[in-house]
Amino acid sequence: MNLSMHYNIDADQDRKLVTAKIYGIWKEETARGYREAYMETVEPFLKGKWARLTYLTNWKSSYPEIVEVIGDHMRWCHENGAIFSVYIIDNPVTTRQLKQMIAKAQAEDYAKLFRTAGEAEKFLKDNGF
Repeated sequence: MNLSMHYNIDADQDRKLVTAKIYGIWKEETARGYREAYMETVEPFLKGKWARLTYLTNWKSSYPEIVEVIGDHMRWCHENGAIFSVYIIDNPVTTRQLKQMIAKAQAEDYAKLFRTAGEAEKFLKDNGF
């Protein structure tokens, strides 16, 4: 498990699911640190299919430069076996910024947005995670 004051990342080997919880306002350096920690955490999954679950209910709209960094991160995840990127987000302002990242990553086909953890978990379980 990777922990920081801006995020924590956990990998569930049995479910092949990586869960991240995101907090606060991010700058580019935070996004880069997250990307590195995430890549390290998912290493055991890189030879197969896996899914991502990201809690964004405590995330705040962040500096614009993170759109490119996180967009590239999303694309890397998909290119390395992530078949779903599931987001729990309930704020329209942060949802707009997340959608910019998804567009940057060209991830519209595998990015799924939900307002509650229950909806997200149901989607994941229905799809084998």
